[in-house]
Amino acid sequence: FNVVFFSFSSGNFYFCSQIITEQSIIMKKVIFSLLVLLSAFATTASAQLPSVILKDINGNAVKTDTLSNNGKPFIIDFFATWCKPCNRELNAISEVYQDWVDETGVKIYAVSIDQGQNVNKVKPLVDEYGWTYDVLIDANSEFKRALGVQMIPYVLICDGDGKIVYKHNGYTEGAENELIEKVRELVAAKK
Repeated sequence: FNVVFFSFSSGNFYFCSQIITEQSIIMKKVIFSLLVLLSAFATTASAQLPSVILKDINGNAVKTDTLSNNGKPFIIDFFATWCKPCNRELNAISEVYQDWVDETGVKIYAVSIDQGQNVNKVKPLVDEYGWTYDVLIDANSEFKRALGVQMIPYVLICDGDGKIVYKHNGYTEGAENELIEKVRELVAAKK
């Protein structure tokens, strides 16, 4: 691009031409995008939970900004009944959950993003697998959107003050070990 500037000052006419290359425009866009991402990460790395009202598995209202665990870390795990990796992750955690609770006092909130008629499948799924987590229903995806969750399974770890300190997307076998290590770090740091 060739940008031309004209200026008239004190009876003199000035002409200025500046060549702006596509590369410099792209570089400016890249730098701007990185700054936006960094500022978003800095604000969400230890952000508080947004205030959204969900229902628990029994239909009781639960305000998300009041989720807590008596000063101990807690995990929020977004899932859906139709999401096989989500179910594998929650099943894998279920096998060691009581050990985690005994060791660290951690609590898990499993948040279903099922909508419509699929909401009716959540409780039977939880009962079938014997999950002992606190299960919440985000039927309108308000909580999911407020946290910027794009894909599931999606896991957040909050410290004892309710601040988000860790985020993880997706599931591969053994990934639950990374979660408990992060929780152990939080518990050790608090001592």
